[in-house]
Amino acid sequence: MSGYKRIAVLMGGRSAEREVSLSSGRGVMKALAEEGFEPVSVDPGDNPGQQLWEARPDAVFNALHGRFGEDGTVQGLLELMRLPYTHSGVLSSALAMHKERTKDVYRAAGLPVVPSIVVDRREAASRHLMEPPYVIKPVNEGSSVGIFIIRKGDNRPPAELGSDTWSLSGEMMVEEFVPGRELTVAVLGDKALGVTEITTQFEFYDYEAKYAPGGSKHILPADLPPGVTQETMTLAVRAHQALGCRGVSRTDFRYDDTAGRKRLILLETNTQPGMTPTSLVPEQAAHNGISYAKLCRWMVEDASCDR
Repeated sequence: MSGYKRIAVLMGGRSAEREVSLSSGRGVMKALAEEGFEPVSVDPGDNPGQQLWEARPDAVFNALHGRFGEDGTVQGLLELMRLPYTHSGVLSSALAMHKERTKDVYRAAGLPVVPSIVVDRREAASRHLMEPPYVIKPVNEGSSVGIFIIRKGDNRPPAELGSDTWSLSGEMMVEEFVPGRELTVAVLGDKALGVTEITTQFEFYDYEAKYAPGGSKHILPADLPPGVTQETMTLAVRAHQALGCRGVSRTDFRYDDTAGRKRLILLETNTQPGMTPTSLVPEQAAHNGISYAKLCRWMVEDASCDR
């Protein structure tokens, strides 16, 4: 038992995923109150250090998603303030938030990835930088924000990438498109909780598919050939460990079973996975007999500095 009582729940923030973070935070606040903690919400503005100082928590539950919450910056502040916090530390958060740095770590650990390059968004908008089909995505946003799939036969990439109104990352990753099935694995501590297959009526599992009611269907456990489930779970734990993650993470895969192939490809690892009512981690925890409230308790009791 940690002995933590008063818990600051960081929620909202200023990333493209603010609304999702608020939804995660509301769920966490309710769960922690049920578990006997004293949760206090903190929506970080221009001076989050002052806000946290005034909240006087014993520990911090980080329910932020995206930039300024998932990229090592708030983790650095919490380390400086010596406030114990949930999820991953400064280095692993920064690595996992930057999709190309993540893939560098995956490659070094011998994990399967597809070729990719990082370019300025205007260059990505100007011409095909690899043979279609391929994917263009911001190098440091989460929740599938700002992703484009360029199909065979498309004359050029989307013009909006070069627009003056573009508000996401200036750096874009261009990577080979992997056909097949979307899989995800939550890791709690060093244990994989299961494999979920995600199917959607949308073009792919984008922001709307993730968070709109009925936007996606989660199949848990995923119906996979013998051995593939275990291999996916093993790769997720290896990714978690290679990046130095702590607490809970979630790693996303494509399982390419098209054209007689059988290959698993890692896409990314989320160090601050969603905790909304439709989120994948609480669902996999429940599948393992861990209620939402008990999951939140575990995460608070796991909180520390020097992560």
